[in-house]
Amino acid sequence: MDFALSDEQRMLRDAAREFLGNRSNSEAVRAVMETEAGFDPALWTEMAGLGWQAMAVPEEYGGAGFTVLELGIILEEMGRALTPAPFLSSVVLGANTLLLAGTEEQKRELLPAVAAGERRLAAAFIEPDGSWDPEDLTTTATAAGPDVVVTGTKSFVVDGHSADTLIVAARNEAGSIDLYLVDSENSGVAASPLETMDMTRKQATVSFNSVRLPASARVGDSGSGAITIARLYDLAVVALAFEQVGGAERCMEMSVAYAKERYQFGRPIGSFQAVKHKCADMLVAVEGARSAAYYAGWTASVADDDLPVVAALAKAYCSDAFFDVAAEIIDRTCRYPHVVREAFESRLIAALVVEVVIQRGRVIVQRDSHLPDDFGVEARINVVTL
Repeated sequence: MDFALSDEQRMLRDAAREFLGNRSNSEAVRAVMETEAGFDPALWTEMAGLGWQAMAVPEEYGGAGFTVLELGIILEEMGRALTPAPFLSSVVLGANTLLLAGTEEQKRELLPAVAAGERRLAAAFIEPDGSWDPEDLTTTATAAGPDVVVTGTKSFVVDGHSADTLIVAARNEAGSIDLYLVDSENSGVAASPLETMDMTRKQATVSFNSVRLPASARVGDSGSGAITIARLYDLAVVALAFEQVGGAERCMEMSVAYAKERYQFGRPIGSFQAVKHKCADMLVAVEGARSAAYYAGWTASVADDDLPVVAALAKAYCSDAFFDVAAEIIDRTCRYPHVVREAFESRLIAALVVEVVIQRGRVIVQRDSHLPDDFGVEARINVVTL
């Protein structure tokens, strides 16, 4: 099994790195973080012109027909550059929901628009208590003649306030889980942005007040929603693992560059053996994370039955690697504000500020002990990550 990039994949990576280096630099990211939408529509359109949203959509639905590995290359570069965009919500979660469970009519109606960047999707699965576990789901879908009425509230909906179409998980009258396509313009839908720590990935609370839908709005067979969500969770974890690899590598590069330019006792601190050891440890962590992410990407690409296990492995290793590398740069440069500012913009701000533990489907938020109490971040704000 060889995970070395092909010539085409290297060209894709280099082109993505150059593009995002110009269009998603620190100044651009900070500006977008302050907007309510949380992404730059012009950048989103340019990404569509490059074919990124179409990367893993089959050709028969207007896509490029590549695999999760090629999509992972884009995600790795987006994690490296901090690109605030509804990519995870629309391309990874939204498009894959349709590919996994959608009818042929739903695929042909929505996927070409998603691939062209003309329609954005968002997955509304998580309940207000922070649980994504189907067993805790309280949103209901009740029959009303030939239609169905969806009632409930979803929270931590990534890009839920800016999406065109929401994919809602609701419990039917038989007690099982169904997924429904809901237009965000429906009069019964109300979305309000949440104030979260990671300003590069906006989230929202979305309420559904007796939203009446045709039976054709259901995605998949009745009662199949829980299985689809489990599969989507694995794919989302793999996608985030790629992002974490990109973020960790960028943090490592920043730390090594600092070790070369910072002088102590008349010599660069990178020349000291202890600092060399730290840099070597970071390299091992980054390369190990890359191996885990690419193995998970390959497993997802071939639809291997081991995906749940491999995705969990990638999630555990890549999360730890990113946190450790990010914490290392904070420990080494905390007295130098210009470095702290750049490090603080890292994609997984949770890697610097909080540890998010998911246990039995429930989100638990903890303050990171690596940072001083006056670091300027409120630990009370909810953060959710897959």
